Amino acid sequence: MRTVPPARLPADIYEKAAAAGAASGRTVPQQVAYWARIGAAVEDSPEVSQRDIERVLAGQAPYDGLSNSREKATVRAQWDVNLAARRASLDLGAEFRAAGRTWTEADHDGNPVTVDPTRQ
Repeated sequence: MRTVPPARLPADIYEKAAAAGAASGRTVPQQVAYWARIGAAVEDSPEVSQRDIERVLAGQAPYDGLSNSREKATVRAQWDVNLAARRASLDLGAEFRAAGRTWTEADHDGNPVTVDPTRQ
């Protein structure tokens, strides 16, 4: 059996991998390996401009300026990962509570419930 050395990940990458992995049924190592395979395939592809993809993801170029569907699919996949990580990190209840703001959320049956942090 081959031994795989441990890898240290930056916290933001770990959090994104945890969120994306949870959404797709993968562990963090499985998600990172999945991303690595995709990244390697993209870099090896002569049809995909990694530079153009990076410019779009950085907000320096328009999505519609990408030249082919593979580049657009790569950008959309990264956007999905970014959005999943952002959603996983949100705790609007804590933010509203800290600001003393009232909010409405659904209970377990889907009924609206108003939460007033000043009454808790």
